[in-house]
Amino acid sequence: MKTGTIKQILLITDGCSNQGEDPIAMAALAKEQGITVNVIGVMEQDVIDDQGMREIEGIALSGGGVSQIVYAQQLSQTVQMVTRKAMTQTLQGVVNKELQQILGGGKTVEDLPPEQRGEVMEVVDELGETVELDVLILVDTSASMKHKLPTVKEALLDLSLSLNARSGDNRFSVFVFPGKRNDVEKLLDWTPKLESLTSIFAKLTTGGITPTGPALREALSYFNKKRSLRSLLSRDDESFFEESV
Repeated sequence: MKTGTIKQILLITDGCSNQGEDPIAMAALAKEQGITVNVIGVMEQDVIDDQGMREIEGIALSGGGVSQIVYAQQLSQTVQMVTRKAMTQTLQGVVNKELQQILGGGKTVEDLPPEQRGEVMEVVDELGETVELDVLILVDTSASMKHKLPTVKEALLDLSLSLNARSGDNRFSVFVFPGKRNDVEKLLDWTPKLESLTSIFAKLTTGGITPTGPALREALSYFNKKRSLRSLLSRDDESFFEESV
């Protein structure tokens, strides 16, 4: 069964977008391109308002992902839980497509007898440990996130440790919005480890606007750049092979 690489955007925010395109529409575009969008809404003592809640849930729903509202001190375990839950959902979707081809009709894992269902879920769990995973992390650095950023940094380091215990390859990249000069700024290029965030996070400045839509658009563009680079390299490999035969 070919699962390819699981691609996720993990959006960490505490409020409503107020600049640029509609983030819910951008999340739907991501889903069309095979990229899941997960959203974590971070609170302290304050409460995220109804508009913020609706946006967080809407982005995740459109992006085929998981959303969770959480207090800052519970962020570490939530980041891990959301990432893994979304990975399981994606793999279950892949398995369901295979089952429909084998069994016909609209049958899914839930339609199988309990024993077979258990066997299929074991396959999903095993794939969850071995499949390649790309997670692009988008961190809201608007003014209201200032005191939450140290917790976000710790949560991301915990995520790195948790996922690096898998046998499959992980790659992370990190963007923040708003950036110093643009709506969105890349902090970290694709890497298997997030340890280098420790020095970068301390230098982050927080700003007033929340350009969530532009941040999601930039994340999509970044995934597509990676894809086109990979296809360019594979084309070069093929032409080299043809010439050397």
